[in-house]
Amino acid sequence: MTTDTETAHAAASRAVPRYSYVVAIFLMVVYTFNFLDRQFLTVLQEQVRHELNLKDWQLGALTGLTFALFYTVCGIPIAALADRTNRVRIVAVACAVWSLFTAACGFANSFTMLALARIGVGVGEAGGSPPSYSVISDYFPKEKRGLGLSIYSLGVPFGSMIGTMSGGFIAAAFGWRVAFWSLGIVGLILAPIIPLLIREPKRGAYDPKPDALIEAHEPAPGMFRSIAFFVRSPPLMLTAISAGLTAFVGYGMLNWNPSFLIREKHMTLPQIAVWYALVSGLCMALGTFASGAIVDRLGRKNPAAYALVPGFAILLSTPFLWGVAYAPTWPVALMFLAGPSLLNNMYLAPAIAVVQNGVPQNSRGTSGALLLFILNLIGLGGGPLFVGAMSDHFKPQFGEHALKYALLSMTPIFFVAFLCQMAAAVMLRRQARRAAL
Repeated sequence: MTTDTETAHAAASRAVPRYSYVVAIFLMVVYTFNFLDRQFLTVLQEQVRHELNLKDWQLGALTGLTFALFYTVCGIPIAALADRTNRVRIVAVACAVWSLFTAACGFANSFTMLALARIGVGVGEAGGSPPSYSVISDYFPKEKRGLGLSIYSLGVPFGSMIGTMSGGFIAAAFGWRVAFWSLGIVGLILAPIIPLLIREPKRGAYDPKPDALIEAHEPAPGMFRSIAFFVRSPPLMLTAISAGLTAFVGYGMLNWNPSFLIREKHMTLPQIAVWYALVSGLCMALGTFASGAIVDRLGRKNPAAYALVPGFAILLSTPFLWGVAYAPTWPVALMFLAGPSLLNNMYLAPAIAVVQNGVPQNSRGTSGALLLFILNLIGLGGGPLFVGAMSDHFKPQFGEHALKYALLSMTPIFFVAFLCQMAAAVMLRRQARRAAL
């Protein structure tokens, strides 16, 4: 009789076909455009703010809550559909939708019009990641799934870096509207290429089929059954909440860093497009990729590593926030910014791996959407809006330095996120012990 340990070692030593990496890399390219659509407004929000006469809380809502609310809510039914139908085609259609509404952002002449366009972008992007998580999970065995998902997750730092660079340069030369139009057109060209290059994989191709899991050939469980399975699992819920709290400070900084550097450190938009883009993008990429490889290695012996690694990373990043805020010049601020850019991005790939490894193979799309629902509702929906609202709150007292104190006000969340990750580590360890009995 084969033990769980022997099965794990056999899977770990199994060679992953090259095409699996091709799939992960190309979906990462699609995800890069997905994140470009978000990052453009972040880097261009100072131009948008002046032209449309917006307040900071409105910018926080546009880059955070307005987008996140529809992105997260729509993601669940779309993912449930992906658990029953062709996932690759859903990603292609989603890419076309979010690109169309990205171009529409360039036509906005008021807060309301821009908010409606961002809602459309959110609805489109809701069909991107959950089906992609499921596809990649069927191209990689469990013990190497963290690596495959970390490759895909590189779309976040690459999208941030390329978005900051291209958006900054295009806006500086032609204005922010042209930047949105250009990105939308490129996305519409990319969409029909997706089903031509990616084959829909067999569900559960790399997974064992014990009685506890639903067989891959059986119909996917209903959306509400998948939600109930997720909500009743302490490891899954704690992982999602921990990721959300980490994303709260991550998106709070990411969505406001360009404005902070421009207002407080007097960087120009071309300087943002080069130096900030390189420092934040490369450090985010390193943290994202390294976290997947690290937890894959450590997780074979200690499943709690999927929470311990991001937990200690967020704790170590806390002092860097204060270094960024009080740096005397923008080059020094960028040096400190490298810390949270690397460490705050070590949560995503481990969280996705925990969810994809911990649910039936034919409910991975819905479960991935539930992770994103909790993560982005807390993180993307709360972080940027919180910083923007606190900036408006501090303006009467601190004037042009209000944004600095708004960013510093997130400090307690770093410690709460760390404690939640430690609780998730305990639950993951208990789950592994029960499974070994």
